[in-house]
Amino acid sequence: MPASATAVTIRPVEGTRDRQRFIDVPYDFYPGRYPQWVPPLRRDVKDTLDPSSNAFFEHGDMQLFLAEDASGAAIGRIAGIVNGMHLQKHEDATGFFGFFECVEDYAVAEALLDAAADWLREQDLERMRGPANPSLNDTAGLLVDGFDRRPSVLMPYNPPYHEAFLERYGLERAMTMWAYYLHKKYAEYERLQRGVEIVKRRTPGLSLRTLDMDRLEEEVRTVREIYNDAWSENWGFVPMTEGELQQLADELRQIVDPEIVFFVEHEGTPVGFSVALPDVNQALQHVPDGRLFPYGVPSGLTTLFLHMQYGVHKCRMPLMGVRKDYQGKGLDSMLVLATIENGPANGYPACEMSWVLDTNDRLKNHVESLGGVVDKEYAMFETALPAHD
Repeated sequence: MPASATAVTIRPVEGTRDRQRFIDVPYDFYPGRYPQWVPPLRRDVKDTLDPSSNAFFEHGDMQLFLAEDASGAAIGRIAGIVNGMHLQKHEDATGFFGFFECVEDYAVAEALLDAAADWLREQDLERMRGPANPSLNDTAGLLVDGFDRRPSVLMPYNPPYHEAFLERYGLERAMTMWAYYLHKKYAEYERLQRGVEIVKRRTPGLSLRTLDMDRLEEEVRTVREIYNDAWSENWGFVPMTEGELQQLADELRQIVDPEIVFFVEHEGTPVGFSVALPDVNQALQHVPDGRLFPYGVPSGLTTLFLHMQYGVHKCRMPLMGVRKDYQGKGLDSMLVLATIENGPANGYPACEMSWVLDTNDRLKNHVESLGGVVDKEYAMFETALPAHD
């Protein structure tokens, strides 16, 4: 993808060839320019954009756009996104943009954002927020600090100029999100262990267990039930559908390590969970074209292959939730302690906890008190969509 453009044409993606060009954009642009970028597997991106493969399309829709220069070369991309579950939950007439990439030329960014905004207006929406790829339950947010470090699994990476382009267009920061880094060398084990003992004394009958892979679909259903309850009042929350539940189960089979996924139970009933995932980005950084083999690795063998071929020594905790009627009792401390104790024993001496909403002061203070430090900063941006004259 060229480094700059003097003329730009935006056109909607139509057909298989256009869709492949849309997928190819970052693989053509980042290598050689941004060494910290980690290419996602192409087959995963393809599945995300495929209505027959992604449960998001059961309630959502998106229109993809390509930016081309005068020669017809792709110099950017964007998607306008309607999230039906978001609209059902929030009733705020907000649409989204995502999969945003462009050369360092504001004219290209402006044209792409115009295309997404115009399409969202056609869907009778009044605000635009992003980036979301395609929802907050997927890869979402814009990296605004931490460009010299590689992103963890399922976290975004983008050039630094994206923030300035979004702000110049009129998008304002809607939420800041933080990624915390915690290493076993610096974890405040004793403080956390004392806190967990107090939690257990105050709420007798608490116990912990790891993920049971033989009952994966049932376990994922439990995660969904707790997640939809625990997160229901959080900023931007969108409940997970049954179809998305099944998709999550299928995806977890590819990557999950059951020894770092925990459930906290009260008298045998699950009331909280945490999911940590092996940071396969440590391996994918060695696969610059996003292809493991010409025909791919069978999904169930993906994590095993990456571990054996390249080594994965860090995990990321993207999800943690405690039922509302158990919140404020310190159960999250049990889940964090279990992760930082079991992680090193299973080859993960470090863990990224991300992302944490800036409004979640209790969790931020808790993570920092355990020795966690801010490693990266992300943000979501939004703007009103005034009607055209």
